[in-house]
Amino acid sequence: MKKLQSMEQFEELKDNGKHIFMFSAQWCGDCRFIEPFMPEVEEKFKEFTFIYVDRDDFLDLCIKLDVFGIPSFVGYRDGQELGRLVSKDRKTQVEIEQFISSLA
Repeated sequence: MKKLQSMEQFEELKDNGKHIFMFSAQWCGDCRFIEPFMPEVEEKFKEFTFIYVDRDDFLDLCIKLDVFGIPSFVGYRDGQELGRLVSKDRKTQVEIEQFISSLA
C-alpha cells in the first residue's frame, strides 16, 4: 500500500482515478488488527489504488474530512467521494470488503 506523502499528493490522487484512503496510525491497535488481511483486500479490489494515510502526519486532513476514528476508509473517484467507512470501531475483513463492494 502506498503511503501518502503530502496534501498536494492527496489532492492529485483524490481528483484522478479510483482511490481508497485508509486512515491509520502506528499506535492504533485496531489498525494493527486489519494489517494481516489488507493485502488480500487490495488484491480483490484492484480497480482501486489504496493509500495509507497516517493520522498523526495528516491531522488537518482528518479534521477536514471529519475522520475522527481509525481505522477508517474513504473512497474517491475522479474528485467525487464515493463513500466512507469512518468510525473508531474495529473493522473485520468482511466489513471492509462489503464497504468497498458498495462503492462500485
